Amino acid sequence: MTEQLQLDLGVIRVSDDVVSKIAGMAALETPGIAAMSGGLSEGWAKRLSGKNVQKGVTVEVGQLEAAIDLRIIVLYETPIHEVCRMLQQNVREAVENMTGLKVVEVNVKVEGVAFKDDEA
Repeated sequence: MTEQLQLDLGVIRVSDDVVSKIAGMAALETPGIAAMSGGLSEGWAKRLSGKNVQKGVTVEVGQLEAAIDLRIIVLYETPIHEVCRMLQQNVREAVENMTGLKVVEVNVKVEGVAFKDDEA
């Protein structure tokens, strides 16, 4: 009965851009992440600041579920596997809590390593 009541109220759709932005912000807030990667261009990874958090994020959003792909640059001397697991958890929780969508997967591709001096 509850489902029918919700259907009678109308449809709620969350755009890909909204999910991308949430995922990007959660990624940048994860310790050990230096930046999002915009992909390879002429052999160099582009690092992007918080202004354009959707770069390095690809999403597929359905009516009830979302799949997220992230391209990141990690800080040197951080355990990459631990940072990536924490990243997956943070992104999943942020997207699910803010949108109500079920995140079925968060795929992470590490495209570079940055030294702490490189962040500035």
